[in-house]
Amino acid sequence: MAAETILIIGGSFAGMSAAHYALKHVLPRLPKKDGTTYNVTLVNPSKDLFWRVAAPRAAASKDLMPTSKLFYPIESAYAYAKENFTFVQGTATRVDAAAHTVSVTTKDGEEKSIPYVALVIATGFSTPSPLFTQTTDRASLEATYALFQKKLKSARTIIVGGAGPVGVEAAGEIAEAVNGKPGFMASAPKNPKANIILISAEKKMLPVLRESLSKQADKLLGRLGVSVLYSTKVVSATPTSDAEDAKTMVQLSDGKTLEADLYIDATGIRPNTGFLPREWLDNRNRVSTNLKTLRVDAAGPRVYAVGDCAAYTRGGIMDMYDAIPVAMTNLRTDLTAHISDQTPGPDRHYTPNVKEQQLVPIGTQKGVGAANGMVLPSIMVWMIKGRDYLIGMLAQGHMEGKPYAKDGKWKPQPTVAVGEMGTSRG
Repeated sequence: MAAETILIIGGSFAGMSAAHYALKHVLPRLPKKDGTTYNVTLVNPSKDLFWRVAAPRAAASKDLMPTSKLFYPIESAYAYAKENFTFVQGTATRVDAAAHTVSVTTKDGEEKSIPYVALVIATGFSTPSPLFTQTTDRASLEATYALFQKKLKSARTIIVGGAGPVGVEAAGEIAEAVNGKPGFMASAPKNPKANIILISAEKKMLPVLRESLSKQADKLLGRLGVSVLYSTKVVSATPTSDAEDAKTMVQLSDGKTLEADLYIDATGIRPNTGFLPREWLDNRNRVSTNLKTLRVDAAGPRVYAVGDCAAYTRGGIMDMYDAIPVAMTNLRTDLTAHISDQTPGPDRHYTPNVKEQQLVPIGTQKGVGAANGMVLPSIMVWMIKGRDYLIGMLAQGHMEGKPYAKDGKWKPQPTVAVGEMGTSRG
């Protein structure tokens, strides 16, 4: 009996969601032909999902965010479909589009070539600082946090480069861990232990949010002992030696150089796409996706990209809930046509939510944010995200694939002529 594989590369939020959707709504609806069976194979460097949403608090304090709340075994999340699911702990190193195979180096150093009938790229991103993403396994990240928290105890000058949500959250969490909670009416800590500086390349922090929320975030950070330098870029950050307690010289775009006991680079993200053919990527090294169907048209038939590695998205968990059903429905349509040797059915289309939407905790008590274009009060940001960085609200449901329990209704879209936006199937 022949077996064909839907191969998913990446086991974070998008990859795990794609696997749940495939097992629940793709495999059961594929036509039977010639005794061929279909399975889902998920490849990821770590055997655990890392709840990276909580990384800023986890980096600052193991008491406020113990690592026991950060890691969730991937393979056991698919016990309900164990006959049709395979987990491979390894790293994708190359795609052969002509042969429909992906080369993978397993955790034991074995080189494997995994064939696919459909491919989903969900490799996410990495950050310049090792504090905010998991690149290998749980033990490595726990060791990174332990060393950082050891240095944090004696640090007197801490610089955070980058004033997006991760940089702002990290500055707030670190400031509270070091300087303590502010008094009820205090505008700044009485006796701060550390001078904490946040570097913003733009004239406001948190680019997705309106200026009034940026100003509110500035005030909340100030209450924790964080000062912000605006319209200033970090040009370089150079350790003074290889010693564990070495300082870092941070050169700024205004010509000044600051000396930091700790420097945290939160200047952006880097898509994990180095193993892919260059013609599949855009000029920012993201997977170039069809903006409507989420196919990777340059890759040929039955290749899709979801999550933060892909060019269609502004990023974030909430956007994924809109994208996964689109990509996986189109995968099912394409694969059904492939099996039946028929013309594919109508596409499901992705519509991005471009309304102002972002929640940014600042310390353990406050925050700023908006949802669906509406500003949320600080207490709401705390209730939704700031209490535990969405662990209680989303973690278990994500691991069980609850957001994808139902296939969901959608209105078929008319076919678009080749050459227009959202067109060819490759």
